[in-house]
Amino acid sequence: MDEDLKLHGSWASPYSLRVIWALKLKGLSYEYIEEDLANKSDLLLKYNPIFKKIPVLLHDGKPICESMVILEYLEQIWPNQYPLLPIDPYERALARFWVNCFEEKSVSLWLIFRAKGEEQERAMKDSLEMLETIEEHAFKNHKNNIFFIGGKIGIVDIAFGWICHWLKIIEDVGGVKLLEENSFPNLHKWMKKFKEVPLIKESLPNHQKLFLPFKLIRDMLLAS
Repeated sequence: MDEDLKLHGSWASPYSLRVIWALKLKGLSYEYIEEDLANKSDLLLKYNPIFKKIPVLLHDGKPICESMVILEYLEQIWPNQYPLLPIDPYERALARFWVNCFEEKSVSLWLIFRAKGEEQERAMKDSLEMLETIEEHAFKNHKNNIFFIGGKIGIVDIAFGWICHWLKIIEDVGGVKLLEENSFPNLHKWMKKFKEVPLIKESLPNHQKLFLPFKLIRDMLLAS
């Protein structure tokens, strides 16, 4: 199916990468439009007037916003091209549960990045509780599989995927350490396998290139 797909995103955004990973896994051709988030384009503001955020996917001129909504949309339109959700209804429900859980709880990780003092300590506590929950419960259905649900990357892996790279940025910029290997062996094993997949590995931005703008943003937020 030859259809017009355009993605408005940012190279530094893990949420843009979620969509890029899904598009590439499904083998879908698309045009990428890099947005300057300090000077958002008129098109971005037109396509996402509510939140004014990336990513925005255009499909035949129709905008779809929010990374996980976009992934669900892609799955509905192209269900047979590299399915992101399991076929089994229970496993499908389980996948959606962990995606929703992570979307709600992972806000605390970004609070570490933009806070200091007691506020950062609370965010650290909440983040560790979330990571411990994932470590203890999310891998119970792994059996001998490498990824969360099944033997290949699925929607849960894509949702969680940004912590493989951006969590280290949050730690370095925020001056903290969260994900100790001896405390989170399952997560570390999964992160290693996820980043070894060529499609994932080749798409991750350079750590130092990411660190500098994130450090600048944190400094500006704390100074305001």
